[in-house]
Amino acid sequence: MPLYKTITVNASTKVLIWKIDESFEELSENIILTDKCKSRVENMKSEVHRCAFMSIRKLMAIAGYTDQDLYYDENGKPHLTDSNYISITHSFNFSAIIISDKDVGIDIEKQRQKILRIAHKFTPIEEYRTIANDDALIRKLTIVWCAKESLYKSFAEKSVSFLQNINVDEFDLEDLKTTATVTYAEKRLTYKVDYLEFEGFTCAYALVSN
Repeated sequence: MPLYKTITVNASTKVLIWKIDESFEELSENIILTDKCKSRVENMKSEVHRCAFMSIRKLMAIAGYTDQDLYYDENGKPHLTDSNYISITHSFNFSAIIISDKDVGIDIEKQRQKILRIAHKFTPIEEYRTIANDDALIRKLTIVWCAKESLYKSFAEKSVSFLQNINVDEFDLEDLKTTATVTYAEKRLTYKVDYLEFEGFTCAYALVSN
């Protein structure tokens, strides 16, 4: 069972990461889906997405939850039927969840050259012009993207702009953590963000701190 990594953030917060190397049939073993989710996964055309969907259910099972314990609100944000919060992510052959008693968000992204072309859409790129090494720049921008995506998932307002409403405080690659803020309408929330890199991927997860 390829549970890739377990991170105990604190006594009530845990991150679980899965490396997907099984078939859809193998991932489906011992997983019971709701009728709605069964229909959803049957209609997925991509085998990668189908496997990612089931790997998330595997991670939930490890955390003590079933598909019946998960539902989504009108903004597409996942919720658990108990008092805990959950966030979900997948990218290529990795998937992850974070579960906590505080509002949380998580994101995994593959580190790719194309982020250099789209960076201006989600962050003031001039802040990173001093990084001459492309590999380091790709790594840093991917962390920023993952951090912002994590906050976006937690805040769950569709009109929030990555560029205008979410700010990630300055950090060094070696820090493995930073802070970030969402400012939208009358709301302002600050988050603690941790990140890690593995096999050419970046994962960031955020916990609301106020």
